[in-house]
Amino acid sequence: MLKKPTDEMLGRLKESSDINAYLKENEDYMINGDIAQYLRDIIQEKRLVKAKVLKRAEINENYGYQIFMGARNPSRNTLIQLCIGMELELEETQSALKFANYAPLYAKSRRDSVIISGILQHSSVFEINNLLYDFGEETLS
Repeated sequence: MLKKPTDEMLGRLKESSDINAYLKENEDYMINGDIAQYLRDIIQEKRLVKAKVLKRAEINENYGYQIFMGARNPSRNTLIQLCIGMELELEETQSALKFANYAPLYAKSRRDSVIISGILQHSSVFEINNLLYDFGEETLS
């Protein structure tokens, strides 16, 4: 997937009176929504082992492999768990959430702030879930 700054694309979209022309001009920069391929690309790029990722993510192997094959789509929580399992940095996690058309983690959300803090501190899913529970927030799993 080619990259183009979102601000630049938004500016062009605001200036455009023809959505068809805009979409055609920018089709190479649009996200295609294939989260399974996106995750497989990250795993390959970082030379990760899927089984280890799923164990760190605390996701059932059968379900996890279905996500990697594209047979199942992960929920926002499951995608966050996968990002933690892949030991992604915050910005990489935000990109994965946006790619899957989920809201990025939001610092003004109490729950998301706990998750962000956990990611920044390289905490495990277990540790983040414990913090979420302690603060009375919904856990990831």
